[in-house]
Amino acid sequence: MSKRPGVCLVVSGPGLIHALGGMANANMNCWPLLVIGGSPERNQETMGAFQEFPQVEACRLYTKFSARPSSIEAVPFVIEKAVRSSIYGRPGACYVDIPADFVNLQVNVNSIKYVECCMSPPISMAETSAVCTAASVIRSAKQPLLIIGKGAAYAHAEDSIQKLVEQYKLPFLPTPMGKGVVPDNHPYCVGAARSRALQFADVIVLFGARLNWILHFGLPPRYQPDVKFIQVDICAEELGNNVKPAVTLLGDINAVTKQLLEELDKTPWQYPPESKWWKTLREKMKSNEAASKELASKKSLPMNYYTVFYHVQEQLPRDCFVVSEGANTMDIGRTVLQNYLPRHRLDAGTFGTMGVGLGFAIAAAMVAKDRSPGQRIICVEGDSAFGFSGMEVETICRYNLPIILLVVNNNGIYQGFDSDTWKEMLKFQDAASVVPPMCLLPNSHYEQVMTAFGGKGYFVQTPEELQRSLRQSLADTTKPSLINIMIEPQATRKTQDFHWLTRSNM
Repeated sequence: MSKRPGVCLVVSGPGLIHALGGMANANMNCWPLLVIGGSPERNQETMGAFQEFPQVEACRLYTKFSARPSSIEAVPFVIEKAVRSSIYGRPGACYVDIPADFVNLQVNVNSIKYVECCMSPPISMAETSAVCTAASVIRSAKQPLLIIGKGAAYAHAEDSIQKLVEQYKLPFLPTPMGKGVVPDNHPYCVGAARSRALQFADVIVLFGARLNWILHFGLPPRYQPDVKFIQVDICAEELGNNVKPAVTLLGDINAVTKQLLEELDKTPWQYPPESKWWKTLREKMKSNEAASKELASKKSLPMNYYTVFYHVQEQLPRDCFVVSEGANTMDIGRTVLQNYLPRHRLDAGTFGTMGVGLGFAIAAAMVAKDRSPGQRIICVEGDSAFGFSGMEVETICRYNLPIILLVVNNNGIYQGFDSDTWKEMLKFQDAASVVPPMCLLPNSHYEQVMTAFGGKGYFVQTPEELQRSLRQSLADTTKPSLINIMIEPQATRKTQDFHWLTRSNM
């Protein structure tokens, strides 16, 4: 959100161990983070000191850089290196260990090695010959596709990528946190035909998107065996992972996109908007959107996911931050809830980490407070996901951050049971023996966690109650609120349509 490292101060031993998950999450998502941890006094090492643990060694698995200053005089030098390492190249987490005896140690001020803060990361550009080749491959594509990853969002490449999309009429697909780099409602966005677009594209340009599990590794049958990938990435080690690319463009996403624009501008060209490929994508988008709208229009109670998200989408401010985590809640919500601005969606990310939602919402609220007071943060949680960090509601209320929490409650992970079924199960055995571990207590009143700390809580079961409570929450900018939304415990996503076809059969 800021391209600067967040800083987290933790105590030694268990305190540092509890931070490892957050460090790994930042590192996997390529976000800059500096963790500063206390540790026992140096003269007590190996003696079984209080909370003694090999912290520097442990953190090396989860960071780009992990070190302990050799002396107080070296602290500024090590901190500068940690900050620089966190933002240079592919961003990531860094760790600095501070022994307890440093805290009260006194040294001559003249002996301290003061260093200036590092400069902003250098902007690197791709080889000119590679840019020429990439432009040629794009021009020759019969069924092109751009995939916009969160690396493009981090690089602030929205203006250049949107120009590329619009000037050359190219279909694009955002990854979850690439949403908003080009608005989701843009006519060239093919998110509603994601599977079809991936499966039949013959040339795919990756802008800061990795061919990992989120993009099915770039392999058949999700892709054509002979698809040509053009990879644009800041990290050389990422180029060629899982699939040999046709062209690699190593450099800053924004700078390289401008290079591509400059090269493509040399010969007037645009992809024909009435091509067979565009027709296929539009037809699939239309049918998928119709299926979603049919589910959303169902009047039966309890509500399903689509009904909930369509009513939420109707009221969301265009500039709001959307934070989301959960199973079906996050997956289905991503397809319905729209993002119009870059860096305005935060979710479980590359590492699929649960428990990050409320912390991310707090971070977004602090950024909004500084940059644009009044901007709303909508945190959409599954009921299980909320359980991982639900007590952060106290933090939200303590700082009076007007975050709106939506807990989509199906009494379980993926699926749960209603109260009647629950009672029937308990007639046979106790809960520990008979209740599946993915089922949660039915009709839990999570909104009472919010009211316990002074925020507003709503328990809703109908579309009308959802609309009314969300309207009231958006109108009140003075305090946080939590809307506990009861849905059908067995509700699922719409049937996925996946075709095992060759391109010639389209």
